[in-house]
Amino acid sequence: METAAEENTEQSQEKKVITRPEMEIGRYQWMYRNSRLHQYHHVPALRGNISPLGIQGCFECCIKCLGGVPYASLVATILCFSGVALFCGCGHVALAGTISILEQSFSTNVTDHALLSEVIKLMQYVIYGIASFFFLYGIILLAEGFYTTSAVKELHGEFKTTICGRCISGMFVFLTYVLGVAWLGVFGFSAVPVFMFYNIWSTCEVIRSLPGNMTTSADQICVDIRQYGIIPWNAVPGKACGSALADMCNTPEFYLSYHLFIVACAGAGATVIALIHFLMILSSNWAYLKDASKMQAYQDIKAKEEQELQDIQSRSKEQLNSYT
Repeated sequence: METAAEENTEQSQEKKVITRPEMEIGRYQWMYRNSRLHQYHHVPALRGNISPLGIQGCFECCIKCLGGVPYASLVATILCFSGVALFCGCGHVALAGTISILEQSFSTNVTDHALLSEVIKLMQYVIYGIASFFFLYGIILLAEGFYTTSAVKELHGEFKTTICGRCISGMFVFLTYVLGVAWLGVFGFSAVPVFMFYNIWSTCEVIRSLPGNMTTSADQICVDIRQYGIIPWNAVPGKACGSALADMCNTPEFYLSYHLFIVACAGAGATVIALIHFLMILSSNWAYLKDASKMQAYQDIKAKEEQELQDIQSRSKEQLNSYT
């Protein structure tokens, strides 16, 4: 009886049916002979907001968010906003003070400087437009920096960019280059009133430091504003001499306008530096996106070919099993 039972047990083991999971495992081992099967271990439950990897979830999220911040674009945006704000704010007040100084000391007749007054009012309106435009443009460039940084670092999924996105980045490069060249002209133009006010201020310093034993009197030292071409030659009086010139230099309007023009010129220079910084950032991002898109296309083609190869191997294995 025992012998018969043992024989029945052996026959049942020989006739054991191979299940579907066992066939899949055998197929995996045949395709990847050199690899080992993954061994899964039980991960104990952790308390708090700590992930299974041992890193705090909130801290990991903060590090990920900080990694997506385009710090170079952020610095350039802050510098651009500061420069435009200084140029527009200080330039607007300085232009208004210039009109007051001109009416009090160099041109008592309103018709003589009517054209200059209209030009200054137009420039003040242009300043409003410049401030509004660059506030919007700086935000757009900062957003483009966030988009490019997130795409390059693959923070929100796989890397993916389109031809339209690369064209927009190239358009920003061209527009920033044009604005940078334009602001170079603005920077040079803003240095003209600084030069004029410096000449007037230096002349006033000569009058103050004039010794008493000099044969030249203070009334012979003058500043003729007509030689700069901002008012016509028939303007009355057109120039300030001696004590009148010294009194003009002591007025709060002259002191404030002079220093505001200096700050406005510095703001224009800061804006030029910010635009050059933006240009370097946008150029590097555009080149990196172009190269990364080519690399991504190559990886997609490679993954497709590997998948086709695996499908061919799977079909070959299935046909071989069906024959055997």
